[in-house]
Amino acid sequence: MDLTYTPEEEEFRARLREWLAAVLPTLPPKPPPDDWPARRAYDLGWQRMLYDAGYAGLHWPVDAGGRGATPTQHLIFLEETERAGAPYVGAGFVGLLHAGPTIAAEGTAEQRARWLPPILSGEQVWCQGFSEPDAGSDLAALRTRARRDGDDYVVSGSKIWTSHAEVADWCELLVRTDPSAPKHRGITWLAMPMDAPGITVRPLKTLAGSAEFAEVFLDEVRVPVGHRVGAENDGWRVTMVTLSFERGTAFVGEVVACRRVLGELAREARKNGRWDDPALRRRLGRLNAEFRALWRLTQWNVSEAERSGGVPGAGGSVFKLRYSHARQELYDAAADVLGAQALDLDRPWVLDRLSSLSYTIAAGTSQIQRNIVAERILGLPKGR
Repeated sequence: MDLTYTPEEEEFRARLREWLAAVLPTLPPKPPPDDWPARRAYDLGWQRMLYDAGYAGLHWPVDAGGRGATPTQHLIFLEETERAGAPYVGAGFVGLLHAGPTIAAEGTAEQRARWLPPILSGEQVWCQGFSEPDAGSDLAALRTRARRDGDDYVVSGSKIWTSHAEVADWCELLVRTDPSAPKHRGITWLAMPMDAPGITVRPLKTLAGSAEFAEVFLDEVRVPVGHRVGAENDGWRVTMVTLSFERGTAFVGEVVACRRVLGELAREARKNGRWDDPALRRRLGRLNAEFRALWRLTQWNVSEAERSGGVPGAGGSVFKLRYSHARQELYDAAADVLGAQALDLDRPWVLDRLSSLSYTIAAGTSQIQRNIVAERILGLPKGR
């Protein structure tokens, strides 16, 4: 892995900085955090600007509608957009970082042509229908059924923690198509239109007061067989591709954001007198080293993904495991910096601290990540 920048890469950075400086002042005010229809419109508007400027799907393959940029250019893009305060991917998270890359890697030519352009151009939002009330960490235990009826699957069951379901056009959905098969072998990956009859969405409020998740109830929902990505009963393998993107590259931009927050915490501590505490200074210094190391691990993982055909490997679990805990430690340090003001929900970082608690659960719990690291990287025997 070469960590130096070529003249071409520095030129790419300069052009991107110039573009960001020109367009960011033209954006409308951000909508309230609990107004998801407005947030959808805001996020998709930003995605359209990226698309029109040639920055959408920067690292996606050219035949999937992307620019085929190098891993280094992708990382430069993430660094510069975060440093400039550009909008986060927001409601486009699942489509751009999970479903889209999965379809690009596993979908047919027809599926890629149908679903990838509207994801990239900011026309459609996807949600993730994986977890169930009784199948969270043990995802392979899911029980939502899909029976074949001619050219359709008829789906019944329920999902929980379905990201952005209330504003989504499509859902990446895991269903059980062979209940008699071993649990990892009877699963199928479907793309389900969220306006199909039989779908009920009930938003869930998080600890931070937001409702970006929902319960989704499915009552005899018909999904065309042509919406299946991969072969029937091969959904677990396709899901591992999705989760590889989720764990390996979906959080990359957040590392840059955490490094920015760390600098802000140091400035706040100097201003309010907390900087005089040597224990706090040591804590912030260790976190600085932690996030610098995570950024290097990110560079390595992205480079490895490029060499292996674009799909991140098990190294993404190493990153996700450590990042989840480092993020919680960062916002615990923020509470130390804020002192009594850490109880004020209107203060910066307070809601982020609440949301950070979910990171050791989202995208596979830390326990699951440790199993993956033990079995697939260290070669240890599987537990019973």
